[in-house]
Amino acid sequence: MKPGIGRCTGILLLALAASANTGFSRGQSEFTLSPSLLAPADRDTLTSGHPAGAVPFDPIPRPNIWGVDVLFSNDGFGLGAFYRRELTPDVSVFANFSISESKDSREVEQYDPIFNTSYTPGKLNRFLVLPLMLGVHYRLFREDITDSFRPFVNAGAGPAMIYVMPYLDVATDDSGNVNAQEVDYFTSIGRGQAHYTVGGFIGFGANFGSDKSSVFGVNFRYYFTYLFSAGIPSLIDPNTGELIARKKNFGGFFITLNIGTAF
Repeated sequence: MKPGIGRCTGILLLALAASANTGFSRGQSEFTLSPSLLAPADRDTLTSGHPAGAVPFDPIPRPNIWGVDVLFSNDGFGLGAFYRRELTPDVSVFANFSISESKDSREVEQYDPIFNTSYTPGKLNRFLVLPLMLGVHYRLFREDITDSFRPFVNAGAGPAMIYVMPYLDVATDDSGNVNAQEVDYFTSIGRGQAHYTVGGFIGFGANFGSDKSSVFGVNFRYYFTYLFSAGIPSLIDPNTGELIARKKNFGGFFITLNIGTAF
């Protein structure tokens, strides 16, 4: 064998051996040099730092996400939980459950400086809304925007429970005078009644950050939650005890913070 051919053959065998021993590994779209073939100084640079602006590729698939929701609306706040499953890089399906406050839009809260308390004249019931939603999450502009900002649209529908708790105990005496006494919140929970309906929502938002193992995002949603009955009594005239309002619409605009983990 000629020396030149022998030398080339030796180099080729060394290259194949290095490749077989994972000297090179294929990344997302290119070959990446293994730290085991680098000098100590270069190895530290590769494993502990990245060039400015570069995002390290995460080779671990993370199609499942679960976490908590924190909801804010004009009616108060709420808490929830969600699970999302990625079907494609753009499309996911999800399930989420939440519990939030609701009130009649005609309520007017007042402050009593003598007793240092707040109260709502004529408020008859408290309301909690508990929807279970199944839906679709669609990521927007994946090819055009960096992974640290991931806008999306989503929509869901499902059953919902309206839990109605008394706010006032109202009684009329023999003289026709109306006596109303506020019911303690925790006492009213035990006296509540459930009403069932269906609802849905549409929304848009974005997730932030480059770490694929954790999720932080904000979602703007409008919920459609209606009762198909005559509605639930919500307000009375505080002077006469006459019913003046019923509530049927338990939806509205919500700002939702999503905090979760991917696995």
